[in-house]
Amino acid sequence: MAVRQKAVATLPTLMRALRKESPSLPQRLPSLRRAFSLYDQINLIDNVPEDQLRFQGYTDSGFTVNGVQYEGSLLCVGNLMLSWSPKKMSDITTDSLSIFQVVRPIPEILIIGTGRYIQPVDPEIRKFIRSTGMKLEAVDSRNASSTYNILNEEGRIVAAALLPYGVSDL
Repeated sequence: MAVRQKAVATLPTLMRALRKESPSLPQRLPSLRRAFSLYDQINLIDNVPEDQLRFQGYTDSGFTVNGVQYEGSLLCVGNLMLSWSPKKMSDITTDSLSIFQVVRPIPEILIIGTGRYIQPVDPEIRKFIRSTGMKLEAVDSRNASSTYNILNEEGRIVAAALLPYGVSDL
């Protein structure tokens, strides 16, 4: 009990000392729930190497990648990003994915972001993707961009063909 009384007695002195020493940069306090974790020390969204693509957000009409807003569909291979012509799921053809016949090294997986809802992939496209040696994953564009971030962060060779989130063929 004496230790507690001593700690309580020194508290006003400690508070006065802390007020006199104002930090040069404002710092966010961690939430109590995460006070003893590493979550506040790890920020995979903002601390991205300059040569690595990182999806940071999405809208109904585009995506934010490395702090830059892009409108329309995107095709990403590794850390290369291109504007992509398909506007809806039915526009995706083997011709629109023909880059995968020449790109080397071949990505392990192609993630197709189908817009707001998960939509079926044409069997002809599935056959084409298999013929290149890639695996195919088709999910909504929000989850597709997150999956791309995770796999790219792991250093895996990954590709993403993403329609804006607001797109829906349904």
